[in-house]
Amino acid sequence: MRNWLKKAPAGAFFVLVLFCAGVSAATPDCGPPANTETVHVRYVHDGDTLTLDNDRKIRVIGINTPELGRDGKPAEPLAVRARDRLRQLLFASGNRVKLRYGEQRKDRYGRYLADLWDIHDTNLTAKLLAEGLGWQVVIPPNTHFLDCYRAAENRARKAARGVWGHPAWKARQARKLTLRDTGFQRVRGRVTRVNHGGNATWIELDNRLTLKLPDADRQWFKNPPGPAWAGRQLEVRGWLYRARGKLRVNIHHPAVLSLSR
Repeated sequence: MRNWLKKAPAGAFFVLVLFCAGVSAATPDCGPPANTETVHVRYVHDGDTLTLDNDRKIRVIGINTPELGRDGKPAEPLAVRARDRLRQLLFASGNRVKLRYGEQRKDRYGRYLADLWDIHDTNLTAKLLAEGLGWQVVIPPNTHFLDCYRAAENRARKAARGVWGHPAWKARQARKLTLRDTGFQRVRGRVTRVNHGGNATWIELDNRLTLKLPDADRQWFKNPPGPAWAGRQLEVRGWLYRARGKLRVNIHHPAVLSLSR
């Protein structure tokens, strides 16, 4: 488990303190590229999922919104508000959107992955993030508007809007997690161990949560995680799941991490 990769693949750039750092002086480009197509939306399922008139189900790139209730579970805080806000934005656009599919075209559920704009060229992901109705998520290779979405989320976080001001959505402490704490979470904890094995890097937070970074995604990290991280505070966001009697979360890009002393 300690057979460390001696050389990390080259990556674009690495922002460890994403959620505390300011954005660049230049305003990120959030506008639609030339290769969008205009489509009609038939139904909005929640704040990040919709269905087109041709029955194609779309998972919006760059954002995760709170989950609506299902299987007898209540809706998470702000889930209804996020869904209704997306419906409102689409209604004002005549239920028409400009759509650009991601480099990875589908997710593992068969949904199409796309960035969306209304007929006035407003980026809908950026709009929802700026209002605090979800969290930025980054899953390569669909990272074209990463800077735009980061800037939008930072505005909401600084103003404590939506999920950034709601007590239910404070970052969880890794040491207090239980095996029932699955689903999307923001978690903070101290790095207790970092090692490599099984084609992945493994990061332990307070010996309670394991972060898995597949080797295929090390290319996105200018400074990949290593033993020097031990003892430092780390915040991660992602979908927690149970594996081998512990909680685990998969990470694919440095933008979902924030490392501090």
